Amino acid sequence: MTAPHKNVPPGLLFEPFKIKTVEALPFSSQREREQWIQDVHYNVFALNSAQVMIDLLTDSGTSAMSDLQWADMMKADEAYAGSRTFLELQATARELTGMPEILPVHQGRAAEHLLFSSLLSGGETIPSNGLFDTTLANIQDCGATGINLPCAEALDPFAENPFKGNIDLEQLEKLLAQKDSKIPLVVMTITNNTGGGQPVSYQNLEAVSKLCKKHKKFFVLDACRFAENSYFIKSREAGFANLSPREIASKCFALCDAVTFSGKKDALVNIGGLLCVRDAALGDRLKNRMLVVEGFPTYGGLAAYSMAAMNQGLHEVLDEKYLEYRLRTISWIVERLAAAGVPVLRPAGGHAVYLEASNFFPHIDRENLPGIALTTALYTEGGIRGCELGTVAFGYRDSHGKHVLPHLDLVRLAIPRRVYTEAHMGYVVNCLVDMHRRRDDFVGFEFLEEFPVLRHFRSKFRKLGS
Repeated sequence: MTAPHKNVPPGLLFEPFKIKTVEALPFSSQREREQWIQDVHYNVFALNSAQVMIDLLTDSGTSAMSDLQWADMMKADEAYAGSRTFLELQATARELTGMPEILPVHQGRAAEHLLFSSLLSGGETIPSNGLFDTTLANIQDCGATGINLPCAEALDPFAENPFKGNIDLEQLEKLLAQKDSKIPLVVMTITNNTGGGQPVSYQNLEAVSKLCKKHKKFFVLDACRFAENSYFIKSREAGFANLSPREIASKCFALCDAVTFSGKKDALVNIGGLLCVRDAALGDRLKNRMLVVEGFPTYGGLAAYSMAAMNQGLHEVLDEKYLEYRLRTISWIVERLAAAGVPVLRPAGGHAVYLEASNFFPHIDRENLPGIALTTALYTEGGIRGCELGTVAFGYRDSHGKHVLPHLDLVRLAIPRRVYTEAHMGYVVNCLVDMHRRRDDFVGFEFLEEFPVLRHFRSKFRKLGS
């Protein structure tokens, strides 16, 4: 990998850590994998982890934690109320976000549930650059409707635009003017997971903040990957090269009214999250609700040792050497796939590689779920587990039962933080290149059992012709 750290020989960029604990990979044969995926009706979420060799299903909660994180876990204060560990996490989060009200939760969707159930009553419209699956589900669970307004560049999966995670500001302003009373808040996701892990520029966030102030709307940042987004701003946006990722993150947080945060991504932990708000009165309302559904406000749904690991992770994730290595790992994979003609979303995002499944398998109709064909083939051929984020995850059926399709038909290969090496990723690249050469050998799928909510998690499928 190129783009070296300071004082590293040109052409070489290595992991900014050393490995001191390892876990054996569970090897298997293609015949075994073909039987296992058939047994679970071709839904990779239903596989046992022992049946997966390289697990790229998600980067959520799958990070390798550091020696300092494990050490802090041993020192955690497990007091029910007023825990020293919570106070340390609170201080870190307040300094980073500038928000006084810090509520620990067991993961990001708990923060979303607390916030949306307190602010929404039903019938509202919630605009966003890209609502991810659980965020959208929590909005819908409150009786509201989410609407994504991606920038025009995001609609071309292969366009080399630096900030394809941006919201379309013109469309947002038009929507705010049309449905003013029906829009209580705006959500911006950094990075934009739904749109291929693409970053959002500071300029775009600032413009959204100004629109929210103009129209008196509550502005929420879904900041699961705030550190990666900050490094993209530093490296791609004019005027930020001399700022640290921490300084950029704080500038972004200063633009909004609330932050929902899954610590399972950019806090490098296996469980945990935060809800941070600026308004004390809203903070009190949320704490009252939290007592019922999560726990006491100084521990939320977490053990103190999880808060300790999250606190340390918030410091480690903003290290520039780590972020340079992290983002370069993804771009290294994307470059090799693109060079081989594999339809991979470009430019590289921060946490995952996204394949455009309908381009990978152009002979499979969208209604025949090319994303499921791709996740199934990748698993059976290479023991690699990815996640369909296209027709199944973000499509739905209309009142006549007809498929309503998202613009892109993506399959995500999310890279766990500090877990796999360049050799592992080289194996993934080789598998994909070989599959793409033989793409006409693969067939489509149809629903066997379809679940109405977050249907990619639990639905069952059947191979066409079987």
